Amino acid sequence: MFYYIDNTNTSPFYNLALEQTIFDCLDKKHSYCTLWQNYNSVIVGKYQNTAAEIFKPFIEANGINVVRRLSGGGAVYHDLGNINFTFITDADSDGLNFSAFCLPVKEALLSFGVPAEISGRNDIVIEGKKISGNAQYIIGKRVMHHGTLLYDTNLDMLEKALSADGNIQSKGIKSVRSRVTNIKPYMKNDLPVEDFFKTLKEFLVKSFNMQIYTLKDNEIAAAENLRDTVYSQWSWNYGSSPPYNVRKSRRINGCGTVEILLDVAKEGKIANITFYGDFFSNDDPLKLAAILTGHHLERNELTKVLSEIDISRYFHNMDNDTFIELLFE
Repeated sequence: MFYYIDNTNTSPFYNLALEQTIFDCLDKKHSYCTLWQNYNSVIVGKYQNTAAEIFKPFIEANGINVVRRLSGGGAVYHDLGNINFTFITDADSDGLNFSAFCLPVKEALLSFGVPAEISGRNDIVIEGKKISGNAQYIIGKRVMHHGTLLYDTNLDMLEKALSADGNIQSKGIKSVRSRVTNIKPYMKNDLPVEDFFKTLKEFLVKSFNMQIYTLKDNEIAAAENLRDTVYSQWSWNYGSSPPYNVRKSRRINGCGTVEILLDVAKEGKIANITFYGDFFSNDDPLKLAAILTGHHLERNELTKVLSEIDISRYFHNMDNDTFIELLFE
């Protein structure tokens, strides 16, 4: 049996947890499909260095969520102008098979008058511009395939959110940036995103003769627990990143130039931190380095660590807030 699962939640933390719950907990004799949307978010691939994929000042200033998914591939931007689709079913014996899942979505777009094509291994494009990126997660004989559909996404926000920090040298797998476009201008009927969502659902349900599956209370509770213990945690979204190096530098009035070199370990902890510059200090910055080493490179944690430390003793005329901003700019 092929089931469709309705999901109106727009939290990326819950929606990625729900995907895993469907994959892990629902009856594996059946196949499942769901369409869903996220509020403004960057979703990074399982093997990526989160810090190297995002422009953090823009992310923080605009309240954009950052979440790691189970599957590999590159970072993508979601907003309410984007539709996500997920298929969970038996895996092909040959392993990763993207076309089997991209094809019905392409056929749906063609029926709407959109000249969509499958490009390469895992993209759907219009006139050479990407409208859908796809990724897969396979365990044993089961596969989770999920993809994006840029219908009416804010492409300016997408570009700025995914403008990676050039100061970070990552040992992780970086995204390949592609030219993108929205689907909406190519539709034969000018549908708002809500109607496109409904029409796409109807096409897929009819194509696969799907039945509607209503999640049980315990299945929703399992997804909420996974959201709270995994997908909303800094340790998963940032701390699971591979080792990377960061360079920060700023000239500060009354202090001088301060340059910070950071080595960040796989768990997101500071493995080594070194200070350079033409600043003056009352205490050796090596003492400060020793205090910070071993802590996560995470704003709240380091703010707490430094709350009882007078940064101006290490960097003349610098206050704690300025130091924190330098670390995370």
